Amino acid sequence: MKILGKYSIGLGDRFGHQGHAQLRAILEAGKGGIEITPVWNKSNREHIIIGTQPHDVRIEADTVTKKAGFRKPYFVDADHINLDTVDRFIESSDFFTIDVASYIGKRAPEAETGKFLSSVTSYSDNLDIPGIEKPLKCSPSLLRDIAEKYLFAAKKAGEIYRKIKAGKGAGNFVTEVSMDEVAHPQTPVELFFILSMLGAEKVPVQTIAPKFTGRFNKGVNYVGDPVRFAEEFEEDLLVVSYAVKEFDLPENLKISVHSGSDKFTIYPVIGGLLKKHNKGIHLKTAGTTWLEEVIGLAEAGGEALDFVKEIYAKSLEKIDELCAPYADVIDIKASSLPPVVEVATWSSKKFASSLRHIPGNPGYNPDMRQLIHVAYKLAAQKMDVYFKLLEQHKEVVSECVFENIFNRHICRLFELK
Repeated sequence: MKILGKYSIGLGDRFGHQGHAQLRAILEAGKGGIEITPVWNKSNREHIIIGTQPHDVRIEADTVTKKAGFRKPYFVDADHINLDTVDRFIESSDFFTIDVASYIGKRAPEAETGKFLSSVTSYSDNLDIPGIEKPLKCSPSLLRDIAEKYLFAAKKAGEIYRKIKAGKGAGNFVTEVSMDEVAHPQTPVELFFILSMLGAEKVPVQTIAPKFTGRFNKGVNYVGDPVRFAEEFEEDLLVVSYAVKEFDLPENLKISVHSGSDKFTIYPVIGGLLKKHNKGIHLKTAGTTWLEEVIGLAEAGGEALDFVKEIYAKSLEKIDELCAPYADVIDIKASSLPPVVEVATWSSKKFASSLRHIPGNPGYNPDMRQLIHVAYKLAAQKMDVYFKLLEQHKEVVSECVFENIFNRHICRLFELK
């Protein structure tokens, strides 16, 4: 049976050139005593934009692990799939992120709702979760609200899971359920009953990706109250532990943090609570590697710097088109974006410094970073030139990718020196 390790990281590599650098970060963490399972992920949307196929990610993962002599588990994630997109991933993937966000808020038939409500009547008063001092408030009316909001989505997750199982066989893949790309966070109480629904659907979910309080924008720091986040995250950890026992879910079920790259403010919070409760985590870093490619090319100077300046100029022209698919996970202040004529005069150091996420660096521009984060489509339109530049400057680009994943993410989250 495919079992996801206690700690795992989703490694987005949109253009398929940085698997070796990403794996190097995983290996370096292992030297420090932190065993992390690498999971290479790519969504259907990214495949369409770039013109790749799911088997391309499998080839990359198999190639870099074989070359490095890496004999521990690793996975290829069909990222954010649904019923319409899952088929093309079944052969190549062994990790499936079942995205139910679009189904949330749609109502299941009343008979199904009534069946669910009957199954959870024992929880209709306050919900006592071991480790949480005060009982979580619950009521029959709240249970109905939760059912009307999430039951249809949970049943769709079951339908998608069974479709994957029919193609791959039970136990031959890891299942994640995500509901993060929505407007409002799920409360710990809602998470508990969502897990009860997934248990009833017999979905062997190994990671669950809720939406948390605060903003988890792509490629930039957490925006919100870290104290409030800490309270919610700890309650979620305890809810998951209790739900595993109550609903016969996999013992290794853990929380997944999507858009998890660069959330430096809350990494100490997350790391401390994982240690306190001896829990695992799946951290999805996604497009941050593409950003490091841009930074590396900027540092290389010359034609490479000109290329990324052109990407920025075109991203300003097409800002609405580029941002629309990511509306729930970016927050760009257009007034903070530097004019093209100004950027045209920048040195390699100035351009790279503006994009590289180093808290406290006066040159860092999070709005510019978010815009470039969603502008990979523009590089895909000049793939031959882009790949030529990546190959010409692979040493500097690779070092940027490694530095980002290992030093700014793994070391911060797991307090490695």
